[in-house]
Amino acid sequence: QVQLVESGGGLVQPGGSLRLSCAASGSIFSDNNMGWLRQAPGKQRELVASATEGGIVYYANSVKGRFTISRDHTGNTVNLQMNSLKPEDTAVYYCGVTRSRTWSYVDYWGQGTQVTVSS
Repeated sequence: QVQLVESGGGLVQPGGSLRLSCAASGSIFSDNNMGWLRQAPGKQRELVASATEGGIVYYANSVKGRFTISRDHTGNTVNLQMNSLKPEDTAVYYCGVTRSRTWSYVDYWGQGTQVTVSS
């Protein structure tokens, strides 16, 4: 059984930075795609950024140039460095792992971590 444990959320002022981390325990299937999704109040969950084991990355347009996703050498940890944060980045951020290249489904979910951007 795979578990995803997230850390790093919190309250930050606009323009500030946060770093989210997600560590996977257990044996993850190969050729996986790890990433971060977020859900703001009253909005649908959206994919923010993802990275395959082979190094293919994706960013939502709203975070390009501000967020950076990375995976460690084991492939079992995925980080999201968030800079120049805006109030509209406020959401619950979820780590996910999938076999799907298009994130049409998620195999494993983290518990979610709150990110609040406010002055």
